[in-house]
Amino acid sequence: MNAAEHQHGAVRETPDRHGAFPRLTPEQLQDLTAHGERRRTAEGEVLYREGEPFREFLAILSGTVEILHDHGGPDERTVAVHGPGRFLGELGLLEGQAAFDTAVVREAGEILAVPVERQRALVGSDPVLGDLILRAYLGRRYLLIGLGAGFRILGSCYSRDTLRLREFAARNRLPHRWVDLERDKEAEALLRRFAIRPEETPVVLWKGERVLRNPSNAELARLIGLRDPSPETGRCDVLVVGAGPAGLAAAVYGASDGLTTVTVDAVATGGQAATSSRIENYLGFPSGISGGELIERAVLQAHKFGARLMVPVQVSGLTPQDDEYVVTFTDGSRARTGAVVLAAGVWYRRLEVPGIDRLEGNGVYYAATVHEAGLCRADPVAVVGGGNSAGQAALFLAEHASRVHLLVRGGDLNADMSRYLVDQVEQHPTIQVSLHTEVRSVGGEEKLESLTVEDNATNERHELQAAALFVFIGARPRTEWLRGVLGLDEKGFVLTGVDAQAAADANQWASLGRGPLLLETTLPGVFAAGDVRSGSVKRVASATGEGAMAIRLVHEHRERRGTADPEVGR
Repeated sequence: MNAAEHQHGAVRETPDRHGAFPRLTPEQLQDLTAHGERRRTAEGEVLYREGEPFREFLAILSGTVEILHDHGGPDERTVAVHGPGRFLGELGLLEGQAAFDTAVVREAGEILAVPVERQRALVGSDPVLGDLILRAYLGRRYLLIGLGAGFRILGSCYSRDTLRLREFAARNRLPHRWVDLERDKEAEALLRRFAIRPEETPVVLWKGERVLRNPSNAELARLIGLRDPSPETGRCDVLVVGAGPAGLAAAVYGASDGLTTVTVDAVATGGQAATSSRIENYLGFPSGISGGELIERAVLQAHKFGARLMVPVQVSGLTPQDDEYVVTFTDGSRARTGAVVLAAGVWYRRLEVPGIDRLEGNGVYYAATVHEAGLCRADPVAVVGGGNSAGQAALFLAEHASRVHLLVRGGDLNADMSRYLVDQVEQHPTIQVSLHTEVRSVGGEEKLESLTVEDNATNERHELQAAALFVFIGARPRTEWLRGVLGLDEKGFVLTGVDAQAAADANQWASLGRGPLLLETTLPGVFAAGDVRSGSVKRVASATGEGAMAIRLVHEHRERRGTADPEVGR
């Protein structure tokens, strides 16, 4: 992001080189005027402050506004300067988060202020304006992440809790910077400044004054202003477990049909899809769409229809009770629901290589987002895997690394990767594909430096220089908490439909006069959608479709049970 330039005492507007700083048309400003108020500004006035929630959407009618990181602190720097026609804020405004920067009036003028709740409704109802604002806000969020703005995580690269906090921040697309206790010169000074003992790390520093000592993910979520993570909901019509594409689709369709819908996720909205740099075969997006943008659009839709999204909230139990279900959470709280949609997705499989555990998060990664790419700089990296996720990651990383080694265990790239991706990978000058290749060991003490790989056809080994290793070798379902509760296949995926009927309690279903519906599990009213379901097609589009279909089947279950509202779902 470009800093402001000062010429002859005047503040120069930051150019819009990244599409993150568009200008509203006079017609759009006129339309917005009906929803807000015009207000004069004074030089030096603070319009919103880092760490505080956004209360208004602000568009500049005249004058200039400077956006600052760490305003008044030792690391103060200009993020951008905006003039007439531009609007302020970033993704946190739409998602109820705290601001990650401060807006200060540099040249007095006039602004248009629209209350945040009204602006969120406008974004959902006006597709042209909504698309403009959402794309700008997404661009600004990623630029803030690249700048290292936001809160700081101070901890050792060898600490599991440091890795946990960094992963939570990255998966939730939260601007932050990691200060490594092992090799960052800033670390010791920060420890002394805040009187932090090494055994109290990792810590989160926010606004130069707030200190959280080894916080839980829920504590960090509260600090930043993510949605209230308390799952105590009383009773709801549908509780969705998992907020990936399937879970978000269920949230959107459930809430839009008038069902009281609650969606919970243990880590972040988006699931695996959110970590994809670009999805090119998703219907309706011929030029592709990033996973982050797709998920943010879905989150806004869910909020628009009144769905409640809670992150991080982890489910630990499911108990039938009086033709409904009690869902238990790891913090001991409970919620009662008429139906459940399981959309918990899968966990990435870990690469089983000696010594790799100590390098996870410090050279070994299971996602390729802007955060991880920024750590690679111009060094060579390696990607392990032969599926679409590996291909997408290789293409994304090729724009950041000097060389990308794509290591594939099998002998044919076409076996598990879509043809369009194979063509792009094979034609990219920065990507080198190595078939019949497996990683046997990793090198490096404090960070990854090299890999020893083996040709599984000839047993020949050689060393590769790599500053990072990205692993995409499949996944396992998140269903440990469902064993003994639902029917699962031999790999732990949830049985549904005909497969569920074969494993279900025949007496239980006989009393209902029916068998499990298409996506229904061995328990009536409990459905599974997306990657967690046995036999599912591992594609974003099919997961989204199954999430929507699950809600249609929830209606059918309710109608047969006699609890449906005749107006709901029409």
